[in-house]
Amino acid sequence: GVSGAETIAINTDKQHLEMVQADKKILVGKSLTRGLGAGGYPEVGRRAAELARGTLEEVLCDADLVFITAGMGGGTGTGTAPVVADIAKQNDAIVVGMVSSPFRVERARAIKAEEGLEELRSAADTVIVLDNNRLLDYVPNLPIEQAFSVMDQLIAETVKGISETITQPSLINLDYADVRTIMGCGGVAVMLVGEARNQDRGDAVVRSALNHPLLDVDYMGATGCLVHITGGPDLTLLEAEKVAHELTYELDSHANVIWGARINKEYEGRVRVMAIMTGVQSAQILGPQSYGEPQGQKNDVIEIREVERNSNSIIDVIPMH
Repeated sequence: GVSGAETIAINTDKQHLEMVQADKKILVGKSLTRGLGAGGYPEVGRRAAELARGTLEEVLCDADLVFITAGMGGGTGTGTAPVVADIAKQNDAIVVGMVSSPFRVERARAIKAEEGLEELRSAADTVIVLDNNRLLDYVPNLPIEQAFSVMDQLIAETVKGISETITQPSLINLDYADVRTIMGCGGVAVMLVGEARNQDRGDAVVRSALNHPLLDVDYMGATGCLVHITGGPDLTLLEAEKVAHELTYELDSHANVIWGARINKEYEGRVRVMAIMTGVQSAQILGPQSYGEPQGQKNDVIEIREVERNSNSIIDVIPMH
């Protein structure tokens, strides 16, 4: 689970929803799909979410920061994510999309994914896209389930890191206002994650983040950066500051950099860094320039399938008319 946060699973497929661990589970579109899924049609997923708008508004009404994780290209994720983002924004939450793009061989899904990303960008503050094709180079021989879990874990740890940095005492605190400053007008965003142990770990963790095989780390033109560093009781202030400095050294002198550091006893002898850089130029990630929007406006994308907490109850939505 994530301390200080609540996980909510939303699906049109009742059987799959029952397998998921989450604080709350919401079955949407039962009158449309009979609980059997959206059949790969985003318009069905969108309609299902709209029918459940009242329930979704209720569960999101008190949220300050909402991470939306989904796989783009299918029916439920592609269609539902923009509706959830719109509801959260209407409640004045900061909305961060974390979504995965389909494999190149999935041609029809790729077209649907691009259309869904455009809709999500128009509703969310920031969106980061993780490319499933990178798994083919990084873990080509792992069983399928294990290979996908690599990307899932990366996303889950990022959400957990940001959430717990905000909600728990830290060596150097990040708060909700900091996240709003960076994410609220972020544009296209890129995520960096790295980890290193023992000697020269400060330099090593920066190299690890800048060379992560699953992430696009082209952050040229970044206008904002949120950096979170986690280390053990042996992490020094100087060491943490050096990591933040070296990771953001090549950013524009006017870039808004906010960083925080947290001590975790489980990280004795090692350091982990997570950074989200906004306002970047990246061919991989759908950007404002693709649709004629001026750079610097809000709207990015990020996907994550967060691993969740135990809960067995499913909210069966009564459609709104």
